[in-house]
Amino acid sequence: SNLIYFCTLVKLLVPQCVTGDKGSYVHLAQAQELWSTARDKPVKLRMEASGLGSEPPMTIHQMFMSTVQKYGDYPALRAKKDGIWVTLTYKEYYQHARAAAKSFLKLGLERFHGVGILGFNSPEWFIADVGCILAGGLATGIYTTNSPEACHYVAHNCEANVLVVENNKQLIKILQVRDQLPHLKAIVQYKGELEQKLPNVYTWAEFMKFGASVADSELDVLIDSQKANECCTLIYTSGTTGNPKGVMLSHDNITWTASAAGRMINLKMAEEELVSYLPLSHVAAQVQDMWICMRFAGITSFAEPDALKGSLANTLRDVRPTSFLGVPRVWEKMQEAMKAVGAKSSVTKKKISDWAKGIGLQASYNAMNGDSSVPWGFTLANALVYKNVRKALGLDRCRSCFTGAAPITKDTLEYFMSLYIPIFELYGMSESTGPHTVSWAEGYRIMSCGKVLTGCKTKLDKPDNDGIGEICFWGRHVFMGYLNMPEKTEEALDTDGWLHSGDLGKHDEDDFLFITGRIKELIITAGGENVPPVPIEDALKEEVSIISNAMLVGDKKKFLSMLLTLKCNIDDNGDATDELTPLAVDYCQQHGVIASKVSEIINKKEPAIYKAIQEGIDRVNAKATSNAQRVQKWTILQRDFSISSGELGPTMKLKRPVVSKMYEEDINKFYDLFIPIDLLPSVPLKWP
Repeated sequence: SNLIYFCTLVKLLVPQCVTGDKGSYVHLAQAQELWSTARDKPVKLRMEASGLGSEPPMTIHQMFMSTVQKYGDYPALRAKKDGIWVTLTYKEYYQHARAAAKSFLKLGLERFHGVGILGFNSPEWFIADVGCILAGGLATGIYTTNSPEACHYVAHNCEANVLVVENNKQLIKILQVRDQLPHLKAIVQYKGELEQKLPNVYTWAEFMKFGASVADSELDVLIDSQKANECCTLIYTSGTTGNPKGVMLSHDNITWTASAAGRMINLKMAEEELVSYLPLSHVAAQVQDMWICMRFAGITSFAEPDALKGSLANTLRDVRPTSFLGVPRVWEKMQEAMKAVGAKSSVTKKKISDWAKGIGLQASYNAMNGDSSVPWGFTLANALVYKNVRKALGLDRCRSCFTGAAPITKDTLEYFMSLYIPIFELYGMSESTGPHTVSWAEGYRIMSCGKVLTGCKTKLDKPDNDGIGEICFWGRHVFMGYLNMPEKTEEALDTDGWLHSGDLGKHDEDDFLFITGRIKELIITAGGENVPPVPIEDALKEEVSIISNAMLVGDKKKFLSMLLTLKCNIDDNGDATDELTPLAVDYCQQHGVIASKVSEIINKKEPAIYKAIQEGIDRVNAKATSNAQRVQKWTILQRDFSISSGELGPTMKLKRPVVSKMYEEDINKFYDLFIPIDLLPSVPLKWP
């Protein structure tokens, strides 16, 4: 017992040298503080005395090597080339990453400088990212939807020496701002041939050969010099309230979180396969697709670039993943598509479907509550409906379906529960290396984000009488700081090292976390009442199925109002069109209206549809806890929100400040006031 005590004391007091696997040592850089905003300054890790939080830290290279040594011949990355799946094993993946690292060094990548990656998910994206880290750089994803100016901000902020772009479309953006990037030394295009040969611009094939003359020993010395408490990755926030912030993640942030999250949801080594389609510049996709998969020797299969425009369904049926992460809008789109198919079914099929859904919902609630019994008829319903639905969705091998990055409605969760497909909610931030709370088959509650990641802690700061407080995080997943932003870092991390999320939440008696709102999103009325907008918005969308997006407004106003959009089709560029979706057309027909376009409803102020929306609002208002929480006015906007038009973030999360600015005129109309004549200006008025 004295020996155990001594070893624990050494771990806590001398964190610079921690015992690893097989007696090896992980050397940490000397650090006195839990946070840093300098790219080359290490941090003190939040090590625990025992349990998962006490596990030895490791670098990205150590985690990668551990997998390569045991599962080197197993498939790692799969992507379609000319319609045929091409696979890289873990050994090949590692060799490619080393080759990329040597090429980055040859191109002049300096320690702790950025490599920006701008493009859709692909093996090249992964290889560039890991290669950059092995070469001592800071891997930095850039959203493909970014404007040239937004690309410039990220590349300049991370002092990128190299930018890796997917194709000519993304290359053009960089060429427009190239002269304003003093640290930039080279650009690499990883898909297709260059449309014109330019100095210091390379194809992927040229790039991968470029570092051949760099000695392996030179790269090995650099890899061995890396410390687990140093920065290796930057995740840029979406910048809805100002310039994006560069979230600095250490090797340990990533390797520890990948291990902890995978173990909590019971992942098995070399048994997992997933589809990569969400933007890798977002922490959720990067941690799941790249790092958790690497840690557990899983297979990452890449979707086509038009995944969110329709091809994802085909990829899912082709790959049949063992787990699937969908942002709420993806699940909603699936729900809408299945409802549209169901609407065209025969009366008999509809009756069978409704019967099966009733059984499925009850069975799902039983399972959620730890009751293994199923209602009578479940076996038949499973054979007739659930199995076929899973197969049609490509989820027949899927053990876990997840959602995160934005709020999801109870209606959507219960719809999939009725098909015996429970969706497990995750919660976290870029600043927590992705997950902080996790739901899984043995631990979930509907509308809850699950339980805290093993080895981490949650604190509810300044709770009110209902137990609702600001959610604060502690653990080895908590980020280092914001690059070059000490003031913003001090706002996020308190003096004790707790990360303040800005989200409000509460725990139930079983320690499941429920998010109740976001502090910055709270609408404070003129009367001083705090109104969380999401519950009211979600309630209306459930009441009126033709509504696609709803945004509550009324901060510092005497009453609440709402901006509404209708469900419409999206074109190939990701823009919302004027055409209503099939479900929206059906909704109109059910109310005696023949309409196929949003403009037809708005221009005519179609009485039946406007009445249906008002009745839905009345039903929501009837459940309001006070008069201040009732919606008084609303309007339908000409087009739906989209990523390309700016109202939605990369994971389809509503960007409220952006929407407020874009539709300021519509919002002001809600609150136009009659001005008494004696308050009018005395200067002569010029009438149009």
